[in-house]
Amino acid sequence: MNQELKHKFYISTDKSKLDIKMIHNFLDTSYWAANIPLAIVEKSVQNSLCFGLYEDSQQVGFARVITDYATSALLKDVFILELYRGQGLGKWFVQYILEYPELQEVQRWLLGTKGAHGLYRKYGFENLAVPERIMIRLNPHVYEV
Repeated sequence: MNQELKHKFYISTDKSKLDIKMIHNFLDTSYWAANIPLAIVEKSVQNSLCFGLYEDSQQVGFARVITDYATSALLKDVFILELYRGQGLGKWFVQYILEYPELQEVQRWLLGTKGAHGLYRKYGFENLAVPERIMIRLNPHVYEV
């Protein structure tokens, strides 16, 4: 990312700066969290380490980490608004999160992605070596009213 852009944008973990409505609007139409209720987004933010990416006071990106700060971390809900893509912001954002001082003792990172495998491989993520050891329990109707 060029220096000019880096000076134009900043990253913060201050939850009071987060634009919850914008985050909800994005997630509500995403492939991984479609139809997510606002209350669930609010609760997930409250209980996660959150990162906001900003241009001045406008939020243009979001990510959160579910973690115990020692052994495990799950990188979730990473996005950059479409208007701001293609500038290297996503790479800078992911690198910042992975280098965040409070997360340096984490041994095992996980994430799910549909199409950004190439991006995350640049930061050491790889396909599960033994996928049969990982299980999932879905509650597919939890967002239905």
